[in-house]
Amino acid sequence: MVAPTKEIETKSQVDPRDEPSAEWGWHGNFPRATQIMGWTIVVILLAMLIGNHEGNVENLWLVGIAAVIVGMLVTDIRRRRLSWRR
Repeated sequence: MVAPTKEIETKSQVDPRDEPSAEWGWHGNFPRATQIMGWTIVVILLAMLIGNHEGNVENLWLVGIAAVIVGMLVTDIRRRRLSWRR
């Protein structure tokens, strides 16, 4: 006796082979929360410049990491604003 095959019911037109997570549910992102947390991290990193350390190496690292994060956040904002034009 052959067991009946179980069909996977999909609610959208997404092929599970293209996006395997479509089989088990939502797989979106949180763009506003990402922006808020990114800017919060930048503020925290720059607030760490105020302290009792004597060398400037720490300051360079903090400013450098904050600058990279700001660059990524600005790029994300620009990408989202210009995506509707394409």
